[in-house]
Amino acid sequence: MTLRISKVYLIFLLAPLFLENAFGLCDVTHCTDSTKCLFAPDKRRCKCAVGYYGDLCDEVATINVMCGKDYITIMVVEDFFKYYNIKLEDLHLGNKSCRAQQETVAGVSYYMARTTKDRYLYCGGKALEKNFTHIAYSQTLQSDPVVKGNIIRDPLIKIEYKCVYPYIRTVSLPFPIVPISSETVMRVNEMEATIVMSLFKDGTYMEAFDTSPQLQLKEKAYVEARVVEPEDYFHLRVNECWSTQSAMPNDTDGLSHTLLLNGCVKDETVKFHGWTAEHDGVNGNGSVVRYSFDVFRFTTLPHEFYLHCTIQLCSLGDESCLPDCKLITKREVSTGDPKQGLLSYGPIRFKAPDRHSNVLLILGLSIGGIWVLGIFILILMAVARAGNRRLSRLSNL
Repeated sequence: MTLRISKVYLIFLLAPLFLENAFGLCDVTHCTDSTKCLFAPDKRRCKCAVGYYGDLCDEVATINVMCGKDYITIMVVEDFFKYYNIKLEDLHLGNKSCRAQQETVAGVSYYMARTTKDRYLYCGGKALEKNFTHIAYSQTLQSDPVVKGNIIRDPLIKIEYKCVYPYIRTVSLPFPIVPISSETVMRVNEMEATIVMSLFKDGTYMEAFDTSPQLQLKEKAYVEARVVEPEDYFHLRVNECWSTQSAMPNDTDGLSHTLLLNGCVKDETVKFHGWTAEHDGVNGNGSVVRYSFDVFRFTTLPHEFYLHCTIQLCSLGDESCLPDCKLITKREVSTGDPKQGLLSYGPIRFKAPDRHSNVLLILGLSIGGIWVLGIFILILMAVARAGNRRLSRLSNL
């Protein structure tokens, strides 16, 4: 087995990984919360902690850093800059020619700056930080001073952010190990995410099937849908899951069976499972959804089936991601919604019981029947003998 470092591969991360400075003065007389407002040593000046602004440092500066495969983007809510009287045209990266832009996402206005990989150094990106396992890119979004006459009153804003990417390591094996799974990439606003659906061999969810599963009737099938890139940034909700005899999810020629509907249990054997000690197994309450169901087969050929699930990504804290299972409506498959994706898995093959076991069972039942018949005959013979002796005694009298 050999281990080697291959080319740098930029993993997609969507969290604000690193935020050093977002300077802004606050009102000393209102600086009461030490977690949000930081005093200077002389106690005559203060500034808001990272992520807060306002006279009371009670306003949250929504800042999103998106680390793409070939770009880095920072988005800061517009209200943060308005508070400090900073206009859009005054915002730029290290190189002033790389200006910020305005963009509206979900009805909220943001100022954003996007840097592609080929323009990283041109736009003022810092020297790359490297070690044996990771490589880091750093940029700074800053404002120009607002000059009034020969004085400056408004503070400067300087937001430093960083994206950290791992190197890809290639492990050589004499044979490939590739688990069978279904994968899709979804794009929500400026963000992309990779979701994978797999079938596992038991309820520990430790080992996924690496070939098409063969399961017997009444056996449990353990399904997992997981956001693998980025981790812990989105909540995942599985909306509908259904099985078909065809690999096509909307095929109406064959039979179908619904397992989940609108995020709720439709098949009575379906059960959701937690994926951590704290997680309660609620659909839509984390980046992983696990559930199981009893294996079945269709009444007509082919007995094998394919599993299809529509999925939805939600921002953290979005309560609408949790399904309302009081009201169930007819399933509608829709892949046009940019926030909804489709995963298909299969085939899942039906494994009939061993015929030899059936023969042994029938043979065992036959031998058992012979023993019962033999015992019954012996009882009849004993009763007949007793009757004959009684008749003999009566005749001698």
